[in-house]
Amino acid sequence: MARQVSAEKKQMMLTEDIRTLVPKMAVPTIVAQLITTVYNLVDAYFVSTLGTNATAAVGVNSSLERTITLIGSLIGAGACSYIARLLGSKRDEDANRVLSTSLFSALGLGILFMLVGRLCIQPMVYLLGADENCAAYSIQYATYVLYAAPFMVGSFILNMCLRSEGSAMFSMIGMGFGGVLNCFLDPLFIYGGEYGPGIFGIQGLGLGVAGASMATAISKTISFCILCWPYLRHRSSVTISLRKFKLVMEDVREVLAIGSTSFFRSAFSVVANVTINRVARGYSTAALAALSVANRVLEFPFAIILGFGQGYQPIAGFNWGAEQTKRVRDSLKFVIQVSLIGAIGIGAVLVLLAAPIVGIFNKQADAEVLRLGVLCIRLQCVMLFSHALNSIINMFYAGIGKAKYALAMSTARQGYVFIPVAIIAPIFLKEVGIASAQAIADVVCLFIAVPLALKAFRMIDEEEKKVSQEEASK
Repeated sequence: MARQVSAEKKQMMLTEDIRTLVPKMAVPTIVAQLITTVYNLVDAYFVSTLGTNATAAVGVNSSLERTITLIGSLIGAGACSYIARLLGSKRDEDANRVLSTSLFSALGLGILFMLVGRLCIQPMVYLLGADENCAAYSIQYATYVLYAAPFMVGSFILNMCLRSEGSAMFSMIGMGFGGVLNCFLDPLFIYGGEYGPGIFGIQGLGLGVAGASMATAISKTISFCILCWPYLRHRSSVTISLRKFKLVMEDVREVLAIGSTSFFRSAFSVVANVTINRVARGYSTAALAALSVANRVLEFPFAIILGFGQGYQPIAGFNWGAEQTKRVRDSLKFVIQVSLIGAIGIGAVLVLLAAPIVGIFNKQADAEVLRLGVLCIRLQCVMLFSHALNSIINMFYAGIGKAKYALAMSTARQGYVFIPVAIIAPIFLKEVGIASAQAIADVVCLFIAVPLALKAFRMIDEEEKKVSQEEASK
């Protein structure tokens, strides 16, 4: 059964029409990302009823969740790219070894992170950007998220590797179920007692911010268990076994070379989030809360862009490994066109709806939260097409194993471009500089993404000539 499933998926990756294959791979990934985004928004919504300080705490702890996924991104992104290329080259046993070694290594690092985080939880939340007003809430939220750290890391690995073999639907089910569950657990755990009468006639646990954290931790753990299911039932092309755990230097180099691009992207994202949070808290808790709300709302279009790119990446890697350069070129053209059109459309809708959306999460009708939150959303949505192009070009280079260019692309938007802007813009523009920092960075990123996009097509042409010459010499 496993061999039949594997053959069908390989045939799909190599022969199915690009215009149907890309949606088939991308839509489940987008749905999984959107469900994750929805439950992040649900977290923000329910916690916002507890006040501005609690809302700010959720924003601070988003950096903690991103920090946890750093481990997953370092190993998972590299393993995803490498496994796709190995399968395309018909090296199935090597793919099994890479996945097994990657997963068990990541789980061990997740446990280590959990232990260190619990020992250093108070200084950690201040480092992440909390102030005296929201520190207690931040500690409550961080506590249970840390307990789920190994499962969050493991889910990241399994999620990406399922996509690398063409099993995007399994990936969506695993991530999606956890997201839906979190939407139900949040009000049940948060409300009750001093935090309200409960929900839907049910007396809740009344745990407040800690309840939101507990709901997230349980949901992430169950997602991990569901993502393990295809491997336990032998419904995947690649298998997991502790006996296949083996550190091979070639594997380590390949995984870390590409994984480092995702790692540094995530690491810079954490640093960027902490930087802007620390700058914002120097002005007011309202500015910090506005960023928290805006970032949660913007996760919706960002999830679509990221899901589309992640769905496309294995297609690029698999066909590059199989030397199907025409399919690589056709798929890149298609995803660039679709992502740009989609980003412009989604951005236009959110520009119009920014004010009422922020109002939903601004329960205390704080005028400053509303003003800065709406400005931040609108400016980033105007530049959403830049983010889309950035993501696609990054995924292309990561998919085909070109770590240098993937790193340059992945670390630009929230890294070496954004961080200086986040520090400098508020000096001249005050709170407006905080709200507009990411949009300014997106403008600059166009001068990096466009040349690398043109280079990608030249690289495909060069590879096509090389393959043709090798075939002619046989």
